[in-house]
Amino acid sequence: MGDDLAAQLNEVARALHGRNGSQDTLDEIVRAAVDTIPGTWHAGIMTIVGKRDVRTVASTGDVPRDVDQVQYDTGQGPCLTALYQQTIVRAPDLAEEARWPVFAQRALALDVSSMLSFRLYVHGDDLGALNLYSPDVRAFDEESEHVGLLFAGHAAVALSTAQEREHLTEAVRTRDLIGQAKGILMERHKLTADQAFAVLVRASQQANLKLRDLAEKLTRTGELPRG
Repeated sequence: MGDDLAAQLNEVARALHGRNGSQDTLDEIVRAAVDTIPGTWHAGIMTIVGKRDVRTVASTGDVPRDVDQVQYDTGQGPCLTALYQQTIVRAPDLAEEARWPVFAQRALALDVSSMLSFRLYVHGDDLGALNLYSPDVRAFDEESEHVGLLFAGHAAVALSTAQEREHLTEAVRTRDLIGQAKGILMERHKLTADQAFAVLVRASQQANLKLRDLAEKLTRTGELPRG
């Protein structure tokens, strides 16, 4: 079991790190969770940005999104508890669940009888959780928790790597846009690089635009926005 699990998780890690971008990685995480974690029929990822913006960012179908919407509507449920309070939350039988009674009854109506949730990451005020769903009672056991915790670790690393790559790509694009905008001003007004940059900064402040957005407008239209 140990060698088989290690090999399976290595395959998962390779698949996750081979994805292009954060959303592609999120989508692969939920697909792989269904194939890897015992008892899982459906999987989803819930995030909270700035402690306010709660949303389901990836799912294997309608069930995770529908169940998550019940959690948003009621303000209770295993996914929210995993995000805010605990690393792992297991709900073996929602018909007997006393922690979130309103949520449990509505989730049962959506043909979900048991759930398992893992906190995926914490980045300041931004939180993420991997959530697993099954129509079967007591679908998730200690093995599910063990495998799921290891899986969540691989998923968190892969997602962080994808986000870092995206941030780096965006930083390079921003630098290139500002460089192009400076070049336009330098050629048009015979300015030095420092002078052109100062013009961009001043114009961005006057127009109440981010420097990157102002540079993009200048390179696209040939004109500086007016404040």
